Amino acid sequence: MRKQPAPSAVMAQGTRLVAPVLSAVGGSGRSIVANLLACALAPTGATVVLDTAPRLSSPWPAWTSGGPAAGLAALPADQPLSPAQVRQAASCRPGLDGSQWQVLTDGRDWHTRPLALPDEPAAWHQLSAIDGWQAVVADTAHPMAHDVLAARCAGRQGQTRGWCELPYAIPVLCAAATAQGIQALQQAVMALHAEGLPLQRAVVALVAPTDGRTPAVVRAGATMLGPRTAAVVHLPYDPGIRAHGLGIPSRLRPRTRQAAGQLAAAVHAAARAAWGDPLPHAPRPAPLSVPVPAL
Repeated sequence: MRKQPAPSAVMAQGTRLVAPVLSAVGGSGRSIVANLLACALAPTGATVVLDTAPRLSSPWPAWTSGGPAAGLAALPADQPLSPAQVRQAASCRPGLDGSQWQVLTDGRDWHTRPLALPDEPAAWHQLSAIDGWQAVVADTAHPMAHDVLAARCAGRQGQTRGWCELPYAIPVLCAAATAQGIQALQQAVMALHAEGLPLQRAVVALVAPTDGRTPAVVRAGATMLGPRTAAVVHLPYDPGIRAHGLGIPSRLRPRTRQAAGQLAAAVHAAARAAWGDPLPHAPRPAPLSVPVPAL
């Protein structure tokens, strides 16, 4: 991994950094990456994770259970939303250093009617801007390479491009640190490159599924990806995550905490390289033709 400077102590008021966490296939550790990144970004500014997955395929409701937040279902689709409404819908999560961050997810019982979550990244971005969050981590649910190819064949934008082209977006591309995982990631990177998406400011997160030495094929793949992306960060195996998910951050190993900090530092460094330090003020998202979110 290339050495990264520490993230800025505090994001300036009025700035917003968007980190869509993307993967090519399931089982890539995408939600773990989103969780660790939010933990490490929380000290730098008001942080939220947007859970874009349907309730019964998402780990976030279990990680946030027991809280008072009403969740995405409390945000009416046919009315303007106030910052207070959005804030009350978000669940609070502990960070790694005593800080807190928030999650917007659907935490209702499994048997309740599914929500019609929006596919359009701009809708989620507009939702996050209502409450003024500064660090927005999106746990996406679509396979990015398939989405890029399908969008090209259909002559439309696609969700991957939509996330990457949001103002001040640093894509985080995650994959399991296995032969299959690195192969899927390399194919996805080729698809992103063919479409002209911003690999130069993308950060790669390789998630170790077991303890021990990183396989040679993964190390070789990371070396090849290094010059094409802003940074490659290795997230180590952690038995606390395996046993408890990320419901109890205090049980994480020190090296996991360190890797989370390196990931946040890489995201901040990529943003500074692209847009300067401090970041310019974030534009106010334009109103969409449909209510946000379309729940």
